[in-house]
Amino acid sequence: MQIKKIVLAVLVTTLITGPAYASEKKQHHSKHSSKNMTNFGPGDHYAHSMKINPAKFSKVDDISRSANDVPAPLKRKSVKKVEINLRAVEVIGEIADRISYHYWTFNETVPGPFLRVREGDTVELNLQNAKNSSHAHGIDLHAVTGPGGGMAVTKVEPGESKTLSFKAKTAGLYVYHCAAGNAATHIANGMYGLILVEPKQGLSKVDHEFYIMQGELYTKGRLGKKGFQKFDSYKMINERPEYIVFNGRTGALVEAGQLQAKVGDKVRLFVGNAGVSKISSFHVIGEIFDKVYPEAALSNPHKNVQTTLVPAGGATMLEFQVDYPGNYVLVDHALTRIDRGAWGILNVTGKENHTLYNGVEGSEGEHHDEH
Repeated sequence: MQIKKIVLAVLVTTLITGPAYASEKKQHHSKHSSKNMTNFGPGDHYAHSMKINPAKFSKVDDISRSANDVPAPLKRKSVKKVEINLRAVEVIGEIADRISYHYWTFNETVPGPFLRVREGDTVELNLQNAKNSSHAHGIDLHAVTGPGGGMAVTKVEPGESKTLSFKAKTAGLYVYHCAAGNAATHIANGMYGLILVEPKQGLSKVDHEFYIMQGELYTKGRLGKKGFQKFDSYKMINERPEYIVFNGRTGALVEAGQLQAKVGDKVRLFVGNAGVSKISSFHVIGEIFDKVYPEAALSNPHKNVQTTLVPAGGATMLEFQVDYPGNYVLVDHALTRIDRGAWGILNVTGKENHTLYNGVEGSEGEHHDEH
């Protein structure tokens, strides 16, 4: 009996402390990840834990990237070499008023810059990692054909820089993100953005283009808990985000950050979903999409669509004309996510057309059935 107990104890110990089952054991290691737990993926273990002193990182007034921050359409007919400079920077920003967080970013905002190149261009991307970063970082661009989408040659330690050169050979709207260490952790902390590879013929003319990206935040504190919030890796692995937001934080696309258009304008939305776990059901309340380019494939668009799916790590492009003034609410139509932060406003100004829409708002127009 005693021998059986000893054998059982050895077996249990082996199972608990055995080696990680990872195919790239020499890559993607972080001093903050667990080394004593079984891992079935190629990167570091998800059980990331680190002590954060917010004073060691710069504080940004607004972590969100403006939806208006979109480079102008490319009007050239020939290919060229395009140079892009990105910087991996870890900063302290606010998820909401009096709720701060240690964000990992490209160029100090979430999402990172909207990148715009032409089909056939050669892109030279320089990635620098800030000296005070707590981690190595890198970049995987879904527009890249090659190992790791570029990650294989762009892993940069704090204070280092590396350069990736690639040909943008396929038109489309693509996600880019960090994939160093445990990729999901880097994405969940804010390292993502979109790159548009314009087709040779360009895109149709519109009056406004806007940049929207959905992301998830996994905080130790419950939804709405004030103060500095640490990242919770166990909520991430269980796919239970506390916040689901557009453009990095709650309220990013509301009030001063809301989208603006006039009656008659044609609007194009570049919409991405960083995930890391949830599919977005993107919808604009009170509008119908004239065209949807499903999963951002820029051919054979769907027409007259109410809600469209944007997979984690995917994107879509939407076009519609606004015909009536008012506030149009942007949502993930898994509507409980509104209360976690996933909503914004498109404000349309101009003349009312009562043949299109007419009625009385507020209490004067309310009707109650009596039973």
